[in-house]
Amino acid sequence: VSHSQITRLYSRFTSLDKGENGTLSREDFQRIPELAINPLGDRIINAFFPEGEDQVNFRGFMRTLAHFRPIEDNEKSKDQNGPEPLNSRSNKLHFAFRLYDLDKDDKISRDELLQVLRMMVGVNISDEQLGSIADRTIQEADQDGDSAISFAEFVKVLEKVDVEQKMSIRFLH
Repeated sequence: VSHSQITRLYSRFTSLDKGENGTLSREDFQRIPELAINPLGDRIINAFFPEGEDQVNFRGFMRTLAHFRPIEDNEKSKDQNGPEPLNSRSNKLHFAFRLYDLDKDDKISRDELLQVLRMMVGVNISDEQLGSIADRTIQEADQDGDSAISFAEFVKVLEKVDVEQKMSIRFLH
């Protein structure tokens, strides 16, 4: 991220900081129209806040946003021994997995899948249909027979999905 991009993100951060205290609250994020209308908006907002925290500073804001940065072609050939960037495929998948793993037990249960599906489709589909979708999803993904989706199983299901592009947001144009 270039200096000018950081400056522009800081400007966006301060415009969101209605309390003018150098941190953002959940309410500050809820004022962002794209998050307000996103069915997973609350889950995404929660990802900005470390466990037990109700404020996020600029550094934490940047760290979470980094997961959504598109991967540029020149980044794919970077130093293989260096630290893995936050916007790598693996880190994007971990981030997405945590949106589903509501109880943080490293598995996506049927109930967790149902909750996320309900958030995404609202009242447009009956509970019976949602249950059928959840059951079928777990049946297809669950390889070890524990009736839940582990991170490894989650990765396997998404192996042909272009996560790098689908989980990218161009914040700065």
